[in-house]
Amino acid sequence: MEIPPYPDARDLTLADKPFLDGIFSLLQPRVSEYTFANLYLFRAPHAYRLTMVGDSLVVLGRGYGAEEYFLPPLTGKKDSAVHFLLNKGLTLAMADDDFIETYLAGEGVEVVEDRDNFDYLYLRQDLAELSGNRFHKKKNRLNYFTNRHGYTVELYSGNHLAGSVALLGEWFRVREKMESPSITQEVAATREALERAEDLGLSGVVVVVKDVVKAFALGERLNKTTSVCHFEKADPFLDGVPQLVDREFNRLLFTDCRFVNREQDLGEPGLRSAKLSYHPVELVRKYRVRKRGAKGLNP
Repeated sequence: MEIPPYPDARDLTLADKPFLDGIFSLLQPRVSEYTFANLYLFRAPHAYRLTMVGDSLVVLGRGYGAEEYFLPPLTGKKDSAVHFLLNKGLTLAMADDDFIETYLAGEGVEVVEDRDNFDYLYLRQDLAELSGNRFHKKKNRLNYFTNRHGYTVELYSGNHLAGSVALLGEWFRVREKMESPSITQEVAATREALERAEDLGLSGVVVVVKDVVKAFALGERLNKTTSVCHFEKADPFLDGVPQLVDREFNRLLFTDCRFVNREQDLGEPGLRSAKLSYHPVELVRKYRVRKRGAKGLNP
């Protein structure tokens, strides 16, 4: 797999999937960014590129303000690669506690928590069962839907593509003026995930009412004990269907996993409240790092 040395870099392609899958299998990452599907689907908005720094494979990115950043190196002498790129003025993004403690403890760097990008980690069984008083309101809303609608829950396949894309379009129409500026990029990534789910190794569920897709969720395995739900969309006018599709994703898929990672809230108050309401067992902290005295910490 030909990857140019820094400062040169190249775009990700689908052909990189087996190569990167093997690396992630060895790394067993905890942060949701580190799956091939996630990097590939958001390659355009984040300008993700691959480069080699010495013997280290590194994913480069570019922020909305054109600031160059890099994700924690994947292979080789990671400490050397990190310090080389920090000295070049780049920001290290999405580094978790383990990476900071291993490679940057006591160094002359500024480390800032990136709360908007913390991942929400849950016990999968909790979300698959919604039992107990903690989930009473969720269960009530789910029951409201199931008591009023005939429905089926099916594993996502190409047969559901057209219906899921139509639902995504309706979801976007309703939320276009209410959500963050990144919503257009999220919708584009979601659509490509639906179209290329098999190629990207994504699994999912759909909720169908009268032959119409009313909700879908897509995800994959993050590590040996954790699944990750990348995309979840539901009919904005159908109360209780978001709770149902989330439960079914966790009840039917990745049942050998103890945890499910539901990614970040991006600082959106409504999304943060919704994710907290499912009682995460941990927030996977992420950090931005620059050389001490450097300007800007926003990738």
